[in-house]
Amino acid sequence: METTSRVGAQAPATEGAGQVPGARRTVDGYLQASFPWYGLDEAFTGPRWLMQVGTTADGSVEHGSIGHGDEPSVRSEGTLQGDAAERFAVVVTVAANPVRRSADGTGVLEATSVSSAAWLAGVGLLSYTWPGQMDHTLRDDWLEQQTETAWVLADDLRSSDWAVLSLPVDGVPTEFHYRESEYGWVLAGSTQAGVHLGAYGRGMSAYGLGFSVVKDITKYA
Repeated sequence: METTSRVGAQAPATEGAGQVPGARRTVDGYLQASFPWYGLDEAFTGPRWLMQVGTTADGSVEHGSIGHGDEPSVRSEGTLQGDAAERFAVVVTVAANPVRRSADGTGVLEATSVSSAAWLAGVGLLSYTWPGQMDHTLRDDWLEQQTETAWVLADDLRSSDWAVLSLPVDGVPTEFHYRESEYGWVLAGSTQAGVHLGAYGRGMSAYGLGFSVVKDITKYA
């Protein structure tokens, strides 16, 4: 895939890369999308907030994220365990796009897939994690390495690194690929509405989550 900040045959650009954690975007970009947005279903009664959309080289909206719960802050590894103060889940919606030509017309970009959603979710979670024992100046190198690791994991969703989890999407039981790490959890699947879903979070169990179409995205602004 190709987007404004990551070019090639891997995955779309992620809101984690180059974004200040906690930064919000206006609803305008979300309204320009040609696909439905997803969030947690009505069983979740906490705060909801917009994050960021990702676009292709021609400006088309291709994915975006909606946060639920506490707005996450960058945390070091040492603070992740046993700290229940920060509870959040972020839902990533990715348009199901077929293979298409690159912006300059010289090549072909691969289609979006469940792996695209898994990679976006994995890197999104990493963007709010800081290895406590690492020097501040080395975090970019660490994040780059972890980003590539997240892509390798997302590229093989049938590996033993992933478990299968069934969660409701618009009330229909749907299969998701799910994994946990010291940073939190990540999951990814597809919907009957023709979009791929990714999600990541900390302090909030993924096992009790459900997803549904956002009926009015302007209420999240």
